[in-house]
Amino acid sequence: MALSMTHQIGTLAGTPIHAESGSGAGEPSTATVSAAAVWKSPAPSIRCRAQKPDALDALSPPLSPCRSPVLGGIRPDLSVACQAFAAEMEALPQAAVREHKEVAPAAGSREKGSGGVPVFVMMPLDSVTMNNTVNRRKAMNASLQALKSAGVEGIMMDVWWGLVEREPGSYNWGGYAELLEMAKKHGLKVQAVMSFHQCGGNVGDSCSIPLPKWAVEEVDKDPDLAYTDQWGRRNYEYISLGCDTLPVLKGRTPVQCYADFMRAFRDNFQHLLGETILEIQVGMGPAGELRYPSYPEQNGTWKFPGIGAFQCYDKYMLSSLKAAAEAAGKAEWGHTGPTDAGHYNNWPEDAPFFKKEGGGWNSQYGEFFLSWYSQMLLDHGERILSSAKSVFENTGTKISVKVAGIHWHYGTRSHAPELTAGYYNTRYRDGYLPIAQMLARHGAIFNFTCIEMRDHEQPQDALCAPEKLVKQVALATQKAEVPLAGENALQRYDDYAHEQILRSALLNIDGYPQEDKEMCAFTYLRMNPDLFQADNWRRFVAFVKKMKEGKNLHRCWEQVEREAEHFVHVTQPLVQEAAVALRH
Repeated sequence: MALSMTHQIGTLAGTPIHAESGSGAGEPSTATVSAAAVWKSPAPSIRCRAQKPDALDALSPPLSPCRSPVLGGIRPDLSVACQAFAAEMEALPQAAVREHKEVAPAAGSREKGSGGVPVFVMMPLDSVTMNNTVNRRKAMNASLQALKSAGVEGIMMDVWWGLVEREPGSYNWGGYAELLEMAKKHGLKVQAVMSFHQCGGNVGDSCSIPLPKWAVEEVDKDPDLAYTDQWGRRNYEYISLGCDTLPVLKGRTPVQCYADFMRAFRDNFQHLLGETILEIQVGMGPAGELRYPSYPEQNGTWKFPGIGAFQCYDKYMLSSLKAAAEAAGKAEWGHTGPTDAGHYNNWPEDAPFFKKEGGGWNSQYGEFFLSWYSQMLLDHGERILSSAKSVFENTGTKISVKVAGIHWHYGTRSHAPELTAGYYNTRYRDGYLPIAQMLARHGAIFNFTCIEMRDHEQPQDALCAPEKLVKQVALATQKAEVPLAGENALQRYDDYAHEQILRSALLNIDGYPQEDKEMCAFTYLRMNPDLFQADNWRRFVAFVKKMKEGKNLHRCWEQVEREAEHFVHVTQPLVQEAAVALRH
């Protein structure tokens, strides 16, 4: 018997689901359903009222940091979502989705009143195996079909440096070629992430994909190629930006390696650029984000909500610091970073440098050091964006950069966790405007995380303020005239998270000039078995529909949710056999 959608999506969790039954022994069920009939809107005379939630969902939302929790070991009931797409499905009966290149035009040229935010879904981190094949191929194919049927615009996939360039200058695109063709076949657009970091060591890293072996060998020979803290601890997630322009990787500079990789990607997938591949997100640090690895979870080094630690103690960073101090006429400042900045898991008031009263961050030395440290990160972004822009120019693709949503201790004066990550953002200084301006110079999209979080859901003693942070970033991108896109930082499927995403994506933010502006895109974390669980899937389908209607949403949310619930209800008879199999 051919594998059903239930079997295929079920294998995402590592265990196939058996749903073999029918009119006779061994005969598969042949029930079908029309998506058009399922999604037929209720009569226009129906009146409904949108209800504002006034209490948290019974399932408490997870606390941050700013990546998803580990996915391993999850085994939810997939039956409804799996079988809902076993029948032939048609696209939702709504206006055709605009191309992402139309949704996210050049900075400042957004058409007024265009309406709608396209939703992309992140693929599993291990979508391509170490053997350069598509992982769980049949489950992947079924899942893409499901996403397309739900009205999703496209997918985001990590293109791992460590998988593709096993030997210097030799690229194996095997699994990616097949995965991209699969997306094209289903009519899904692609955000391709040039992932120059290792997978493993951050929250949500459910598998391990190291940097290329030949690059690791060079780091082993010269440990200063790795980011280093004041205690000599090395971080191997990403090559230190201190050696960006030095030929330390088999005769090439790190930036040259990244540029060669992007050029090879462009040449190999030229036929898909601008049509299927609409966006290139350029990795610039750990977790693909433009930041220092200041809060590494590996080996328990850092735990939320610690302030993190500065990462400027490799010899290349210290050499730059020394030169900057001499140029400023303060040679004595060039020997080391702050020695009183505490440890990874301290709080701001535990570290003299970050204290609200008399803290070094607000001194002449602090201004010098933090300006140098953050400028090094901006220069790193400039170098890689310059390469990316030259590689992908005239290909019809957009370029984007991800910035971390570091919202803990945001309510303090020093904003210590942001400072150690390289964002010079304090009560007296906007650290996100320089980043937005840098991206604007290259016509890049500012992609920001923690869009789903609300202030009151976070630990109040840590003065977390994700909503205020998102507002600051939105205002910075508006001022710099750079497109803003978003992601959720943690996996959440509850209505409260969805409503917060919608509010943020539509830029319904106090003090933000409306003018019918919206985020240019939103990427949902992440495709996995939990997403296809019945209640989660129903909420997700309604969420996608609301996002696509955007500020032009004339019908109330309750009506949209009723349609999604009707969709799941009509398809439920198809999943009874799978449900029985799951129980046994």
